[in-house]
Amino acid sequence: MLGFELDFWDYATFATALLAGVAVLTIFVWIAGLPGRIALARKHPEAEAVKLMGWAGLLPTIYPWVQAFIWAFKPTDVIDIRRFPRAEARAIEEELARLDGKAEATPAKTTAEPPPASGAPS
Repeated sequence: MLGFELDFWDYATFATALLAGVAVLTIFVWIAGLPGRIALARKHPEAEAVKLMGWAGLLPTIYPWVQAFIWAFKPTDVIDIRRFPRAEARAIEEELARLDGKAEATPAKTTAEPPPASGAPS
């Protein structure tokens, strides 16, 4: 049909080309997801945005991916006046657990925490 016979070396060439293509695709997927994985490991409060920017930024140009990579290492001190620090830390932990696919332990409190006990009941 083709006018020539396919032998072992032709099939070995096709297999090698397929293996090289799979390797390139795997490396691309690993590099594109790197900023998101770094942000999740560092418990970044905007980990989902870093992850999306890493994926979307590698396709058109590399510049947005570099920004996402730098953003993943940004210090993550969060000051939010809507919640107390412990409630904000719980909310960040729950968001990171949701992004990792783990079950949520307890829902976050969005109201103010009660003041610490003064020792004697009134």
